[in-house]
Amino acid sequence: MNRRRKVVALCMVIGVVMALALPLWAEEVEKININNASVEELTHLKGVGAKYAERIVQYREEHGPFTCVEDIIKVPGIGPKTCEQNEDLITVE
Repeated sequence: MNRRRKVVALCMVIGVVMALALPLWAEEVEKININNASVEELTHLKGVGAKYAERIVQYREEHGPFTCVEDIIKVPGIGPKTCEQNEDLITVE
């Protein structure tokens, strides 16, 4: 009987933890607009450090705003893999 209580208690703890964590999982991540984000904001993207963030800003200053998310691969050093990793994190709106 003692083992059964431990199992029930463990299941209850797991249930409470999951119930408390669920809102955190469901929270939508705020997207980064690559047409007006700062260098610092752009460094929050996966695979984008300060060097590439500066290139993104420089590219948009020289060529105008990005028209779609996929346009980010036009920036030197940003490839399809980086674009794919961040497609849910960036916007051009």
